[in-house]
Amino acid sequence: MLDHFGIPVADVDAAVARYLQIFAPLGFTEAMRFPHEGSSVVGLAGAAGIPQFWLTPGGPVEQELHVAFSAPDRAAVDAVHEAAVAAGVEVLHAPREWPEYHPGYYGVFLRDPDGHNVEAVHHGF
Repeated sequence: MLDHFGIPVADVDAAVARYLQIFAPLGFTEAMRFPHEGSSVVGLAGAAGIPQFWLTPGGPVEQELHVAFSAPDRAAVDAVHEAAVAAGVEVLHAPREWPEYHPGYYGVFLRDPDGHNVEAVHHGF
């Protein structure tokens, strides 16, 4: 459904570093960067190498956003959790199955540097 998604952040470089660190198990890389208003706009990509998640200067936004990233399996969700804990990231919900969403929904929920709820999820149908 979505081609790409972007969020404004207070510090682009700090947000990029954090996303690359905690979502490395999902294959996140910096795919594009270009200058914008004294900062940068950065496109992050997953394993396919296509920038689909963009971080832009101008945040944080006042409302909490929720963004979920697909994980290929439960082990990848667990690896994101381990990377987050090692980085000192606030864990909102440790990895577990969430049957209230649907059977096989396995996710971890984290707080990003701008206060957003970010998730790694595997849909094990």
